Amino acid sequence: MKIFPKKNLGQNFLIDDKILKEIAELGKVNQNDKVIEIGPGTGNLTKKIIKFKPKQLTIVEKDTRLIKILQNKFDTNVKIINEDILNFPNVNSTNEKVIIFGNLPYNISTQLLVNWIRINDLKNFCKRFILMFQKEVADRIIAEENSNKYGRLSILSCWKMNIKKIMDIKPESFYPTPKIKSSLLILEPKAKHYNIKNPKNLEYITNVFFNQRRKMIKKPLKFLFKNFEDVADSLSLDLTLRPQNISKLSYYKICSFYEKLL
Repeated sequence: MKIFPKKNLGQNFLIDDKILKEIAELGKVNQNDKVIEIGPGTGNLTKKIIKFKPKQLTIVEKDTRLIKILQNKFDTNVKIINEDILNFPNVNSTNEKVIIFGNLPYNISTQLLVNWIRINDLKNFCKRFILMFQKEVADRIIAEENSNKYGRLSILSCWKMNIKKIMDIKPESFYPTPKIKSSLLILEPKAKHYNIKNPKNLEYITNVFFNQRRKMIKKPLKFLFKNFEDVADSLSLDLTLRPQNISKLSYYKICSFYEKLL
């Protein structure tokens, strides 16, 4: 049975055997690990992961057409869940850390990443994420301050995770061939991260700043704080800077000031 990828689900199946093997190896999976793969498609990466004999392998696939193919291809050692991962972000139902692989549909990748960042005890939820993103999105995730790609996504992601770019992947490695390049990232939850009470407060703070990224930071600070000059002095912030010129740590500290007002 030939499966034609669905455009509305953002399906692009990775078919480059060499890259599939490299991705599986990056997981550093051993026989004590529980593994979750999101969007397995027809199971090309799944086959590579199985070779490392994980303690448990769960695959989450939304497309019901693919479920029968996956069931026929893999035995009962692979748990297959027919579900939209956006409705199922905390897919780890055990008390053990998991390793998560994902060739994420580009239309939900940022939303899914933010859902994971919102998990309270992320470091005990997941050992590492090996994730494929649209290159443009990956560049935003790893961007540093003073870059035009730096913004909310890099600030949120780096709050709880150490992130490393592994490689760019050419469109020809996928079927169907997308019009854009992809990038592979490894994201490992930090053992310790800056104490923010609620991730949604950091999302709000960064939204206030980057909604007008060309404006000086005096404007968003004044919007957030009556004593905005005192806040700026406490953090040694130059009010004439733009949002992209401020470090990630400064945003975390601004968020702490904001949470004291709530």
